[in-house]
This record gives sequence, structure tokens and C-alpha cells, in this order.
Amino acid sequence: MTLDRSILFLLLALLAEIIGTIGGFGSSVFFVPFTNLFFDFHTVLGITAIFHLSSNISKIYLFRKGLDKKLLLQIGIPSVIFVIVGGILSNYFDSKILEISLGVFLIALSLLFLVKDKLVIPARMKESVIGGSLSGFTAGFLGTGGAIRGITMAAFNLEKSVFVATSATIDFGIDLTRSFVYFFNGYITKEILIYIPFLFVIGFIGTWIGQKILNKIPQDKFKKLSLVFILLIGIFSLWNSIK
Repeated sequence: MTLDRSILFLLLALLAEIIGTIGGFGSSVFFVPFTNLFFDFHTVLGITAIFHLSSNISKIYLFRKGLDKKLLLQIGIPSVIFVIVGGILSNYFDSKILEISLGVFLIALSLLFLVKDKLVIPARMKESVIGGSLSGFTAGFLGTGGAIRGITMAAFNLEKSVFVATSATIDFGIDLTRSFVYFFNGYITKEILIYIPFLFVIGFIGTWIGQKILNKIPQDKFKKLSLVFILLIGIFSLWNSIK
């Protein structure tokens, strides 16, 4: 990849981290379609897992006010189990099918949240386990599952920093697990190793900038803007994958 395209890729990674932190959906919902412009989809899955590791370490550090251990178990354990399932299954599907699936997923997800803006999943054990399982599976299969986990956790009315720290800790377990799966699948290639140090720095800087903005802008207002952005990205991703 040329120097200009590499710089553009890193700038989009920074933008994805900032918007993902403010909107509460996590950076992968933006990072995956952005990165798909530069790499094949299986490589995108590998580089997303690595980028997310640095991103979540940053969130855990910057939003450190304690964790909800109950949710960490209820949502985290099924998430880690099903990210393995999704990651393994992704190896048996053509990249084009995964790209189309991602576009459809982003469009459906954004429309659901835009139309049902008050949608809340009941704060019960069953729903937590199901939400964690779906979040983990889509993270392993499509590269992004934070939005599903976010709506599941929203039912528990957590304080903002506790919400982010707990979600980031769960996500860290997901990313660490799928990084091993993707490595054995051959998704983490020599081509992307040069970007890893830059992505770790971007993960911290983007989270820090997002935290500063989040402290000044109501999350609900920015959330709708983020959803519209996800919808547009989903439409573009779908069009780009089938054209």
C-alpha cells in the first residue's frame, strides 16, 4: 500500500475510534467498513481484533471507576465462547459473502435503533446471556458486535464510566480470544504488522479525544448522528461489495 493510502487508513482509524467512543457503539462498527476499503475482508477481521485490543486497554484505563462483575460474567463468558464460534465459521465463507453480510447487518442495526430509539432489552439473566452470545458471534464472524452488547447493557442503567469500562473489559476478552482464532485462520498477515504500533497509539489517542468530547456533548444527541453515519456506511459497504 502506498504512503498516501497508509496515512489515509490511519486517519480513518483515528476517526473510527473517536466516533465509536462518543457514540457508544465501539470503534469496530466504523473501523471494519473503513478498513475494508484497503484490505480483503479476512485481513480486515485480523487487523480489527488487534486494533481493538489497544482501544479497549485505553478505555479500561481512561474510564477506570470500577467494573460490574455480575455483567462481566453474564455477558462476557458467552461472548468469549461465541466469538470463537464466529471466528472459526468465518474461515468457511468467501470474503464477498462476509462483506455483503456486514453491509446488511449495519443497515439493519442502524435502522432498528433509529426507529426503536427507546428499545431496551430486559435486565434479566436470559437476555444478558443471549445478548452476549450474539455480540460475540457477530464480532467473530463480521468483526463488530459492540452495538448488540451496548443495547444489552443499557438495560442495567449503569453510570457512564462504569458502562464503558465494563463493556471494554468484555470486549478485551473477545478481542484477545478472536486474535488467536484469526491468527490460526491466517488472517493476521505480515502485511499488517507494520501498522500495529501506529494502531496502538491511535487507539489511545482516539479514546482520549472521544472521552473529552463525550464529557461536553450529551451521548444521546451524538448517538443519533452516529446511527445515521452507520446507516450510510452500511449502504456504501453493501453497494461496494455487490457492484
